[in-house]
Amino acid sequence: MFTKKTIKDVNIRDKKVLIRVDFNVPLNDHGVIIDDYRIKMALPTIEYARSQGAKVILISHMGRPKNAQDSTCSLKPCATRLSELMHIDIGFANDCIGPDIQRAVDELKSGDILLLENLRFHKEEEANDLNFSKKLAALGDVFVQDGFGVVHRAHASTEGITHFILSVAGLLLEKEVTSITNAMLNPDRPLAIVIGGAKVSDKIELLDVFIEKADYVAVVGAMANTFLMIEDVPIGLSKADKDALDSARLLYQKAEERMRREQFTFYLPHDVVVSKAMDNSLPTRIVDIASHAYSDITAYPKIPDVSSYTIQSDEYILDIGPMTASSIAGAMKLSGTAVWNGTAGVTEVKGLNGAADPYSHGTKLIIEGLVGEHPRDDNKPFTIVGGGDTVGFVESVPWLRERLNHVSTGGGASLELMAGKRLPGLEALQNKDVKMGASSIAKSGSI
Repeated sequence: MFTKKTIKDVNIRDKKVLIRVDFNVPLNDHGVIIDDYRIKMALPTIEYARSQGAKVILISHMGRPKNAQDSTCSLKPCATRLSELMHIDIGFANDCIGPDIQRAVDELKSGDILLLENLRFHKEEEANDLNFSKKLAALGDVFVQDGFGVVHRAHASTEGITHFILSVAGLLLEKEVTSITNAMLNPDRPLAIVIGGAKVSDKIELLDVFIEKADYVAVVGAMANTFLMIEDVPIGLSKADKDALDSARLLYQKAEERMRREQFTFYLPHDVVVSKAMDNSLPTRIVDIASHAYSDITAYPKIPDVSSYTIQSDEYILDIGPMTASSIAGAMKLSGTAVWNGTAGVTEVKGLNGAADPYSHGTKLIIEGLVGEHPRDDNKPFTIVGGGDTVGFVESVPWLRERLNHVSTGGGASLELMAGKRLPGLEALQNKDVKMGASSIAKSGSI
């Protein structure tokens, strides 16, 4: 159950509603938005506020600007895209605080929408400066936190602002927290997890929780390489988190102990796709690092040469192999709840002359297990997808997002929520069972 008040629990008619969205979207070299998923996911809260006659002020960050004049981190492209999506004019302000901004806000009429410039153009944002927080709060009557991707950070626009204004959750934040919390606390069993990424150190706590709570955990991508090193599997030039070998070894021992006690699977790749270049310029080969089946078949009736089932010192692991992908897909298919965070290969490498992406085959096979073989296939798990590279891949497949139950807008926030860590920007919001203080009532009006 979601315990925080939402925008639907407060009176916002004719009020100035300050909504913290997460418009930190990728741009190309020409300042054009590559993926507008986060903007689209913010629409329900924005449209609800507008339908109630609110004067809507949107605040967000974009990237990590070098200074206040860093045009590559301007939110202006987001205002343009939001206008296109909503088919109305969206105002844009060239700052987020100051007398000019206050005047622009005061001139808003019911139903108007104004997007303010990048919060991080002010260093006080990430420093959670209370004076800066107070200036932001002064722009609105009600603050709505709808930037799930930032609630794990204690910044001015996530935690500091809540000290000065009635603060509630947006509809996206409510959906994100409810979906992920239910999946971790009350999942339909079996609970299956596919987790990837570059560094074990970034996801130690999450892996620890998964090993305790899930029925099946598969580690893929560069993260799997660290665990393969523990098993003395040569990984060539592949990426690995060598500083986290001790942590990975402890996690692996914990998983092995649980597998001995009860029905639980901790799965690492059995076969991988390798090449001598991390691009599409050279041939690939499948290396069966577990059973050597490919090598045995190829060499039969002779004994295969060791090099045929060993990753060479000048090779990179670029994807999981077909046996591994099929095994994971089968586990996903048989699960009641599936969580997918991290692609299985180097999916950002594109194929030549319109050919399929060369290192995304493993990821695509996992997807088949998640969504079924047919759009009307009901024999599929409740799926939650998170992580920047994973969501980006989902968005690159036109039909995929609609067949997944929940695609999270927050990478770090979703991981920390799954791991049971506190989210400062969520905890700071009003609880449903807590009455407003006198100062909040005076500023915001009745609920």
